[in-house]
Amino acid sequence: MNTRTLRTVVDCLIPPDDFPGAYDAGVCEYLNRLFESDLRDEAEFFNTGLNSIEEEANARYGGSFQTLTSDQQNSTLEAIQHGDVVIDWPVSPRRFFDMLICTTAEGFYSNPEQGGNRRAISWFMTGFEESNS
Repeated sequence: MNTRTLRTVVDCLIPPDDFPGAYDAGVCEYLNRLFESDLRDEAEFFNTGLNSIEEEANARYGGSFQTLTSDQQNSTLEAIQHGDVVIDWPVSPRRFFDMLICTTAEGFYSNPEQGGNRRAISWFMTGFEESNS
């Protein structure tokens, strides 16, 4: 899996602020486990989507997704979300984006025992952990 791109993308979707972002919450580890087990049949599709993000960023801005400015990264992801891509994607950009959003949120808000939401970060952020401690 294209881990550098994945790390950057999940932090665009759930960026760090007063609380850690998706990467520090363990979302990438969660996704790696997910695509090695329950979604094994979708792993190639997902990885192709990550590689296509890189190609899309290069076509739009002449650089790797990780090196783009925050505005360029967000613009690229928004275009992918709407299927407004400039390269020929081998997978559906909209379907990939939907999967990316759902699995990232799932990893961020999941039970920490599932491999995401490290140290119950999102639960503390939302107040869930405090009310259920």
